[in-house]
Amino acid sequence: MNQHPPTAGGDTAPAGRAPTVADVLALPVLAAGQPQVVTGLAQLDRPVRWVHITELTDPASFLKGGELVLTTGMPLPEDASGVRRYVDELTEVGAAALVIELVRRFHRPPDALVQACRARGLPLVTLARDVNFLEVTQVVHALILGTQADAMRRTQRIHEAFTALTLRGAGPQDVVRAAAEMSGRTVVLENLVHQALICEPSGSTVEEALGDWERRSRAAGPGDRTEVGGPEGWLTAPVSYQGERWGRLAMLPADGPAFGPEHITVLERTAMALTVARLIHSTPWEHTAHRTVLRELAEQRHHSADDVRARCAALGLPTEAGVFLAILVDSGPGGEDAEPEARLHRELRSAGVPALVGELSPGRLGVLLALRPDRPWRPVAERLSRIALALAPEAIIGVGSEVADLADTARSFREAARVIEATPPGQALPANRSFHELPDIDLRRLLYALREDLRIQDFTERRLSRLVDHDTRHGTDLLATLGHYLDAAGNKTTAARRGGLSRETMYQRLRTIERLLDTDLESGERRTELHVALTALRVLRGAQGR
Repeated sequence: MNQHPPTAGGDTAPAGRAPTVADVLALPVLAAGQPQVVTGLAQLDRPVRWVHITELTDPASFLKGGELVLTTGMPLPEDASGVRRYVDELTEVGAAALVIELVRRFHRPPDALVQACRARGLPLVTLARDVNFLEVTQVVHALILGTQADAMRRTQRIHEAFTALTLRGAGPQDVVRAAAEMSGRTVVLENLVHQALICEPSGSTVEEALGDWERRSRAAGPGDRTEVGGPEGWLTAPVSYQGERWGRLAMLPADGPAFGPEHITVLERTAMALTVARLIHSTPWEHTAHRTVLRELAEQRHHSADDVRARCAALGLPTEAGVFLAILVDSGPGGEDAEPEARLHRELRSAGVPALVGELSPGRLGVLLALRPDRPWRPVAERLSRIALALAPEAIIGVGSEVADLADTARSFREAARVIEATPPGQALPANRSFHELPDIDLRRLLYALREDLRIQDFTERRLSRLVDHDTRHGTDLLATLGHYLDAAGNKTTAARRGGLSRETMYQRLRTIERLLDTDLESGERRTELHVALTALRVLRGAQGR
């Protein structure tokens, strides 16, 4: 049955591809001939790369493929075998379609021609009315050349964009993000063991993009060259330098047109930019990926719990049926040495402990352990702490508490950070331990963590300023006497002995202190207030241990 071709909304092909047979048939110059598709309706999406007018019996010798062949039908052979040979030659050279005008020689397409075109899958289109073939050629060629010029301009913009990224020293995350934005497709950078290091989704979630990543990636083929492959039809390109592969890029398919030349250009330029980024930025990609995910977890910047689970799983971290523990190694300002990070990576890998390791901020290294429920965490934390202290003896190591859900690891990171904030430099380590944890935070360390809080400073000043001022004006040491008394829990005899005073002198000083502070030292509540204030003052003065 004859069918009219699909109509197009305009007179140009969609941006980014050559016009198809359907696009050309919808042009007014051809639509005026009342075209009807006789065979090959499903092949109307073939690209048209040129238009060829012919009245020869062997036009294929003048074709290179992708041509829309226009003919009046005059040269068609009389015999069926000759017609089949004519169609076979057009098909073998890759002609896009055969358009025959039914005005001069034929008024209906010959049966032999229809059968041959149907057998070879060649679109056959008839024109019921006379059409100016020269005008068709001019219009279609102008459209093709215009499309090619647009494609060249877009390709040039792609090259310029990646050149600009390279010149400003963009990191791998920025490069992959640019690729996703330019292509409108999800782009993933993976390493040689199929761990997804960077994922920039477009039109999908991270969970959808990275779900069961390793299995899907291995099914996509070896990735030795830029190609579309695998059951999902991924477009992949190797990332390499001087013949050595470092990783692979994968562009995931989406609803809409298939991958075209521009997608290939984007992916290959991305691979080139990543190679330069790897040479410029000395930090291994795996470390960068760990840092990114750790910061999202610690700061709760991930889009959803499912997304962050997908990111972690794609990096090889178990996300189910285990416990998670955050450890922070704080080396302070100037402690940005990359050696502890690399060393801890190696140690955890050699110990078979799944973990993410990365710098959370300058001088602060984060570790997220993923342990089996039956594996105690303290030996692992102790081993890591000893290694970190061997590399940075002044480092402070804080450990949070275990959590059962990956989405709750921010709490473990907050607790580890709280421990570090409450640990002064030089703080003695607990017995048989190389790290600090929440139960270690006593009153002194709590006040140390809050030392910059104006309310603590104000409280301390209001409680003790008159005593401090008196000591300053008169050269006395009543503040020290008060400290001995409070440290002795109100025992005057013990306080006198610690201060090297007689009991009578101690009583006299305590009465002076009560008068200056307008307080009752026999009151347990008042003694507690003064003890807190004095401890805070010691902390604020940096006089720990006195």
